[in-house]
Amino acid sequence: MNFLAHAFLSGDDPDLLLGNFIADSVKGKQLDLYTPAVANGIRLHRLIDTFTDTHEVVGETKARLRPKYKKFAPVIADMYYDHFLASRFERFGKESLQVYTQWVYAIIQKSFDLLPERMQHIFPHMMQHDWLSGYAQLEGLNRALTGMSRRASFVSGMETAALELQENYSLYAAEFEDFFPELILYAEKERQNL
Repeated sequence: MNFLAHAFLSGDDPDLLLGNFIADSVKGKQLDLYTPAVANGIRLHRLIDTFTDTHEVVGETKARLRPKYKKFAPVIADMYYDHFLASRFERFGKESLQVYTQWVYAIIQKSFDLLPERMQHIFPHMMQHDWLSGYAQLEGLNRALTGMSRRASFVSGMETAALELQENYSLYAAEFEDFFPELILYAEKERQNL
């Protein structure tokens, strides 16, 4: 659910951004339904996920979360990292978070008909409630995590994850700071190879 990071790691390419945005809803051979440029965004998303899922620092974050949140630990870790990106966006982006997120929403809105059904359902809520900018504040992150908890099939505990972040904020922030610059370099390299 780390939509902000995936969008940001797409660079300035609208097709990569669109593919990166929809990738979790595109399975197997469905990749062939999209233009080569959008398919590259889907591939980039998968490469980013693999890099993230196998990174030692991210593993430490998930290991700390796993006793309390079990299988939801990776989702919560992704959301924490989106929070840190949003709250420090001026350090990483070329413009303010508000300007950037409005650009992202405009790109996706322009291609709304290309979104998989699941994303057509999610995106209007995301844009209306400005999820991407909302991640910058703990209240916005808490709203997102609580909403995800309500939709989970199993008891997830995600509604308490913002409090967990608040209690151990500097620890999670340090892990993000160790990891994210490496991810930026990795994504830049992979974008050149697509």
